[in-house]
Amino acid sequence: MIRDLAVLAARVALGAGIAAHGSQKAFGWFDGPGPTGAAGLMDSLGFRPGETFAKAASTSEIAAGVLLVLGLGGPIGPALMTSTMIVAASSVHWKNGFFAQKNGIELSLLYAAGALVLAGAGYGKISLDEALDIAYLRSHTFTGLALAGGVLGAAVILASRTADAAPPDPAHAQREPAAS
Repeated sequence: MIRDLAVLAARVALGAGIAAHGSQKAFGWFDGPGPTGAAGLMDSLGFRPGETFAKAASTSEIAAGVLLVLGLGGPIGPALMTSTMIVAASSVHWKNGFFAQKNGIELSLLYAAGALVLAGAGYGKISLDEALDIAYLRSHTFTGLALAGGVLGAAVILASRTADAAPPDPAHAQREPAAS
């Protein structure tokens, strides 16, 4: 029971966090840029049209978060989250080093690592997957295919990025939390 409670706590923390992150882009909630600001950021990063990529990113993050919180869909939520974090780390954070304080890859890496743990370990007994008895989503084959699809999706998105990406306009950039 302790393991299942720990997995539930991890799912809720990671899922709510990534869903809130997507909600910043989609709705402007939690001091986020909203759809216009997110589209401008995507454009400035070379993802054009920015509106399309902003909608895709926010939808993927919100869907991943909801699936994780509910413990539904086996590795699909973790695969979506891993995909968006690969794109974010590669296109925004990598050049800034490791620490989130300097907009580095720290947060993207932690989200992706948490997603991979949940993809491999499962959602535990306190989940809709368990309640609905859809254990077939937990097969090694399905998990591998879902995660491979997430990595492939990230690669396709990164490959579609235009070469003339400009540095992000601060007016469109997502607000980062203040350093503590």
